[in-house]
Amino acid sequence: MSANQALIKSKLPKTGNSIFSVMSALANECNAINLSQGFPDFAISPELISLVTKYMKKGMNQYAPMPGIMPLREEIAAKIEARFSAKYNPETEITITAGGTQAIYTAIASVVREGDEVIIFDPAYDSYAPAVVLAGGEPVHAELKMPDFHIDWNEVKKLMNQRTRMIMINTPHNPTGAILSVKDFQMLEKITAKTDIFVLSDEVYEHVIFDGYEHQSVARFPKLAERSFIVYSFGKTFHTTGWKMGYCLAPAKLSAEFRKAHQFMVFSANTPIQYAYAEFMKDAKNYSGIEKFYQEKRDYFLKLIQGTAFKPLACSGSYFQLLDYSKLSREKDMDYAVKLTKDYGVASIPVSAFYRNGTDHKLLRFCFAKSEETLEKAAERLHKVEK
Repeated sequence: MSANQALIKSKLPKTGNSIFSVMSALANECNAINLSQGFPDFAISPELISLVTKYMKKGMNQYAPMPGIMPLREEIAAKIEARFSAKYNPETEITITAGGTQAIYTAIASVVREGDEVIIFDPAYDSYAPAVVLAGGEPVHAELKMPDFHIDWNEVKKLMNQRTRMIMINTPHNPTGAILSVKDFQMLEKITAKTDIFVLSDEVYEHVIFDGYEHQSVARFPKLAERSFIVYSFGKTFHTTGWKMGYCLAPAKLSAEFRKAHQFMVFSANTPIQYAYAEFMKDAKNYSGIEKFYQEKRDYFLKLIQGTAFKPLACSGSYFQLLDYSKLSREKDMDYAVKLTKDYGVASIPVSAFYRNGTDHKLLRFCFAKSEETLEKAAERLHKVEK
């Protein structure tokens, strides 16, 4: 061991490769259909690609302004006001980021200090807790309640104390597909009133919501919005996850702190893509039909797997479907996910990976943001799974 190795004391000693990297690598190794990692495998809008090319050729290839180009921030402000009747100043309250995950990390880094506590709901997206730890904070975990993965707000109140700095929520929820209701936001507003607690609302799947439900955003609740960072993703909305583009809404004072951290992490996000999104968003039809598009995919996937022993759980949003495999096996979900990948050629994500203590409900997460052909091939293989 070198002297340098001996001196290293990891900030994340229990962290290895993310479960997404692990299962995607296994899918590649086994030539399996990858329904594990959440990315579409179908083409994006040709118009959007043309717009990126257009702005590259126009010379928009150098650094964008640190908060993002103004035309894009203005389009976002107009969209938020139209959807939620909420006004965000594009100059001081909207920041373009290099993806939703960067926005989440930046929001945490901007306000969480050494020793602060951040309440997180398990199963939770895997970047949440590490981001808190890297900021010097302490993740405090509350489990969503089965079978519909709802929040027990009385439990949350018991977890709150003078060290609580932030509560993180996610709707529509990854990995479960659950959504928060008006009542949930009213409860959150009530328990944070008269406190100094910030809220970080991960709403990257805002347009992927089904069955006539309406997305409830923190932005709809003015008193809650005053203490909140709200994170969105262009990648989830426009099927461009590899472009790594997102944005954060927050009141001016919070945005000022957010930008202090943002400028030293990435400074600014991709310039020609910002201009392309700004022009593309001028037509609301480019994002207003996404709910129907993904509901059709969810429904088609569920239809295809009818007759298998997998039991689907309710999915009201996101592009993930949980399947209960308990009728097929009592193996641990990680072991069963590996088996399904190796023996049947379909990769998924074990839901225990989203829990701090590995809670195992015999559930696997499948991404249905795929072409019909991909879903059909995956379903054909799932029908061959034996007890």
